[in-house]
Amino acid sequence: MEGKGKLIVFSAPSGSGKTTIVQHLLAQKDLNLAFSISATSREPRGEEKDGQHYYFMSFKEFKQHIKDDNFLEWEEVYRDNFYGTLKSEIERIWGEGKHVIFDIDVVGGLRIKKKFPKETLAVFVKPPSVDELKRRLKKRKTESEDKINMRIAKASIELATAPQFDYVIENNNLEIALQEAHDLVANFINSNS
Repeated sequence: MEGKGKLIVFSAPSGSGKTTIVQHLLAQKDLNLAFSISATSREPRGEEKDGQHYYFMSFKEFKQHIKDDNFLEWEEVYRDNFYGTLKSEIERIWGEGKHVIFDIDVVGGLRIKKKFPKETLAVFVKPPSVDELKRRLKKRKTESEDKINMRIAKASIELATAPQFDYVIENNNLEIALQEAHDLVANFINSNS
């Protein structure tokens, strides 16, 4: 893969607001960003559409892509639930002359940073607290209590990785977090390092 554009990684525990931040940044025309659509072996949820929210594939297809080395990074997030970034997705976006933005989990985010240290800006979005995270996840009403507790347990582990990222944005106040994210990304894109 030839590096043409930059890679902007946003990682965070579920419910910390990273998706809201990423959507906001995508809407800023000056940043010239395109969203990296992840591949997953899980079933679509609710309104999710293939090729828009995720590339949905069977467990078998996903395994074949791993074998063929088609992923920039991949992992088994929950048992038999695989997520990954296809190399072809990055090439597609770079081919459009845009920078790639990822809304990706912590492990995937750090893997991308490791593979492309110079081209990648890795940002960790931190929720105000684990209690606040739990409140936000409950408010979504999309998952069972068990699933929420599983996400909270995972969040504690993920929060410990924050120092490995280039920057940490604390999402206490969304307006401030959005501005901070915009400034970080704009500075990174415009620097020629």
